[in-house]
Amino acid sequence: MRGAILYGPRDVRFEERPDPKIIEPTDAILKLSATCVCGSDLWPYRGIDAPAYPTPMGHEYCGIVEEVGSAVRNIKPGQFVVGSFFASDNTCPICQAGYQSRCVDARLMGAEGAQAPWLRVPLADGTLVATPDIPSDDLIPSLLATSDVFGTGWFAADAADVQPGKTVVVVGDGAVGLCGVIAARQMGAERIIMMSHHETRQKLALEFGATDIVTERGDKGVARIKDMTDGLGAHSVIEAVGTQEAMMQSIRSTRPGGHIGFVGVSHGVQLPGEELFFAEVHLLGGPAPVRRYLPELIDLVWKRQVNPGKVFDLTLPLDQVAEAYRAMDERRAIKALLRP
Repeated sequence: MRGAILYGPRDVRFEERPDPKIIEPTDAILKLSATCVCGSDLWPYRGIDAPAYPTPMGHEYCGIVEEVGSAVRNIKPGQFVVGSFFASDNTCPICQAGYQSRCVDARLMGAEGAQAPWLRVPLADGTLVATPDIPSDDLIPSLLATSDVFGTGWFAADAADVQPGKTVVVVGDGAVGLCGVIAARQMGAERIIMMSHHETRQKLALEFGATDIVTERGDKGVARIKDMTDGLGAHSVIEAVGTQEAMMQSIRSTRPGGHIGFVGVSHGVQLPGEELFFAEVHLLGGPAPVRRYLPELIDLVWKRQVNPGKVFDLTLPLDQVAEAYRAMDERRAIKALLRP
């Protein structure tokens, strides 16, 4: 088969790769219906944490089960399934506590390279969730979103302890932040403030349920949030960027006793201890345990109660994956969906 391979900064190629096959008895092989480029893929694409050798890319996926290993009991050939970007056994004590992304046998799906027509999924019974039936084509983008960005946005809102009637601030207007708006709305937040200075993303945030837009960043953005919350700050803040500025903006926008859910992949973030100490806020984040939420999120999508697939504002055939990366890198697209 052919799939995406990153050779170096801004050098993605669509090349021949070995066909995936059953290696362990707990594996499944999927024929992918859709995959995509993630914002976190842009870090190595831009040369930050770049691989030292040509590396398959992609960790978001959904599709039809073609084959399963001899130890797979619950996932069956012919099912349409969605899986997390971390494979997990879903049985260890960490998984049972709801943190499948830190499973004692966690496998990062990026190592398998999901930007391809076929994919091997390890630990299939613990990783994959089947839909009630084969979905209609228009549901596939939203089902794909549950694999990462919607699941990550949901975890961010959960980690930020979003509660009915409370105020939520979202720092980061990419696909994850936008999905965090959906999550906050579903969780009953009264006020959802999206911090964004991109008009197209602002419009989508408002469509998803944001009540306010703040265009300022950094200290000016914090001052605006304080002005809007009687000088106190927000009850909950979603940090969906991963930079020093975004993290400090999030901490300073949170009221004492408030909660921050941080899911942006951290790069160069250092927290000043004294300021953090006196901020007196709750911090919870990291790689989202998407598997915890998949059944609920798939159900919401299946019943058409949410439409996170709208974050995909560019759809391309898989063989144009290099253009998908360029479009997101140049902010011409929020998120690019790829059809094998």
